[in-house]
Amino acid sequence: MNQDLNKIKLTDRSQVVSNKKMTLLEKFYLPAIFKGLYVTFTHLFRKKTTIQFPEVKRPVSSIYRGMHVLKRDEEGRERCTACGLCALSCPAEAITMVAKERLESEKHLYREEKYAAVYEINMLRCIYCGDCETACPKEAIFLTDRFVPSEEARDNFIYGKDKLLEPIDARIDVSKRQTPEVLAFKKDKTQLHNK
Repeated sequence: MNQDLNKIKLTDRSQVVSNKKMTLLEKFYLPAIFKGLYVTFTHLFRKKTTIQFPEVKRPVSSIYRGMHVLKRDEEGRERCTACGLCALSCPAEAITMVAKERLESEKHLYREEKYAAVYEINMLRCIYCGDCETACPKEAIFLTDRFVPSEEARDNFIYGKDKLLEPIDARIDVSKRQTPEVLAFKKDKTQLHNK
């Protein structure tokens, strides 16, 4: 019967279990206890790895991908034109938007003729890949170094324009997210985008 089981092995990773008798010390687990105490004792003299958050914040990389921001232009108008490229490029399908035509009286609010009346990002679905900011032709969406605050209810993780849109009086610096090629493109006034 055992010979038949050996022939049926699917892998060669099986190990033979020994039936070695334990010594008296091993029966009382003394070597394992002293080994554990030694490890604990050595950690008493090492540098502490914990930080006192939120008083002390751990530095993040300059290109850290955190919470999104919808940018405004220099005049305070929303840059997003509701083209939908960010939603199409999102592999997690976390972005939802509803486009609307701009009224004549709303020229001071929206940059182009169309704008996103509804713009939502499901933060629980987002994988912070940055494809949305790469796809955006108007530089309207960026990932920042801000953390998404913790919540208890799932509905609170659906961020609308109220949480995503950059405040006029408290601009968010995203210059570290822009590559030198993008910055050079922005200075080129021959491009229709920069006029």
